[in-house]
Amino acid sequence: MGCDTLVALPPASADRVTLFAKNSDRPPREAQRVVRFAHAEHPAGARVRCQYVEIPQARETAAWLGSQPHWLWGVEHGVNEHRVAIGNETVFAREAPGKSGLLGMDLVRLALERARTADEALSVITSLIEEHGQGGSGFAHLHWPYNNAFLIADPERAWALETSNRHWAAEPIREVGNVSNGLAIGTGWTRGAADLTEFAVSREWWRADAGKLDFAAAYADESGVPPNLSCARRARGRALLEAGRGTLSVARMRDVLRDHYDGGAVHRARAFDDPEFFSLCMHSDPLDNTTAAMVAPLRPKASPATAAWVCLGSPCVGVFLPCWLEGRLPAALGIAGAESDAESPWWRMRELLSLVERDFAGLVPRVRAAFDELEARFAREAVAGEAEADALRRAGNAAGAADVLTGVMTRATSAWLARTSELVREIREGC
Repeated sequence: MGCDTLVALPPASADRVTLFAKNSDRPPREAQRVVRFAHAEHPAGARVRCQYVEIPQARETAAWLGSQPHWLWGVEHGVNEHRVAIGNETVFAREAPGKSGLLGMDLVRLALERARTADEALSVITSLIEEHGQGGSGFAHLHWPYNNAFLIADPERAWALETSNRHWAAEPIREVGNVSNGLAIGTGWTRGAADLTEFAVSREWWRADAGKLDFAAAYADESGVPPNLSCARRARGRALLEAGRGTLSVARMRDVLRDHYDGGAVHRARAFDDPEFFSLCMHSDPLDNTTAAMVAPLRPKASPATAAWVCLGSPCVGVFLPCWLEGRLPAALGIAGAESDAESPWWRMRELLSLVERDFAGLVPRVRAAFDELEARFAREAVAGEAEADALRRAGNAAGAADVLTGVMTRATSAWLARTSELVREIREGC
C-alpha cells in the first residue's frame, strides 16, 4: 500500500536538470526485476494485453526501462527514450475501482511506451482511465483493487496526478514536489476530468457554492486507512527536498530514498501508532517494504542521456546501479520469481536485508560503508563511460557506444553481486 515518488525540477537541482526518484513499496517478499523494452512499431488494429484487460495497441512504442514485480505486466516506475519518468502510488478515494480494469502499474508502462513529454504522459494516463477504468488486484495473493496517484516528469516539467477510478485531477509541480499514499491535491489542480466538480456535487461530497473544488477534500476516503500511513512520509519527503533546494543531486536523492527520519539510513523500530512508523524507506513487514527504487536524472533532450540509477531491494542496505537504454542490460537483473533463488539479485538482497534486520544499528553502517564506496566508483565509471560513448556516437559508431555502456553495466552488476555475497558471508560468520 506504500510508495513515495519525488521530483526536483532544474531550478532546484545542482546541475540544473530534472531529478526523478521513486521508492516502490510492495509485499516484503515480492521480487522485482529490471526490464528494458526496445522501440517498436505495431500494425494497425493491433491490441495489447495488460494485466487484466486488452486494449488497442499504439502504432509506435518507445524504448524504456523500469522495475517490474515478477508477476506483473506493468511496472512500478521507469524512464523512456524521450526522458519521461513515471511512478505510481496507491491512494484511497471514494469511488471503488472495478473488479477488472487497468492497474496503476499498467498505466505507468503504457504511458512510458506512448508519451514523448510529461504533458503527453498525463494525457495518455487520464484518457485510458476515463475509457477503461482502474481495477483488478495489484497483489498476487490478495484481491484488492485500488486507485492510484502518479508523478510524471520530463526535462522541463512535472505533474502530480491523483485519481478516483475514472475521475482525476492534475497539478503542475513548482520546482520540487512529491506524492505519497493519500490524496493531497487541493484547489491547485489545473486539469481535471470534465465532470470532476459536477460529479462531486451530485454525490454531496462538495457544495456547489463552495468555490473551486478541493480534490482531496471531496474525493478522499481514509476510512480504514492507518492515519499515519502517508502524512508524515509526505511531509518528510517535502522537507528534505526543500532543504536541498538548489543543491539536489543524484546522490542526495538516493539519501532521501534511504531516509528513516532521525535514523537516516538506519531503521529504528517504532510502535504501529507512532506517526513515523511508516518511513520513506519502508520496513513494515508483513504489510509493506521498499522493494525497489530508482533515481533518474532527466537531461534536456539536446544533451546525451545519463544513466538511470536502479536499486533492487531496500535502498538503505542496497546499491543503485547505472543503467542505460543504450546497450544491453545484464541478464542477471532480469531474474526474479516467487520463490527464493540464489541466481536472482533481488533475492540476494532480500537475504542481506534479513541478516541486517537482526541489528539495524550495528550492521547498516557497515553495509553502507561498503556500498557507498561501490556507488562512488560506479558514478566515476558512469561519467567516464558516458564520455567515451558520446565520442563514439559523434564519430558515427553507435554500436561501439552501446558496447561501452554495456561494459559499464556488466562490471557494476558483477562487482555489486560479488560484494553482496561477501557481506552475507561475513555477517553470517560474525566476521
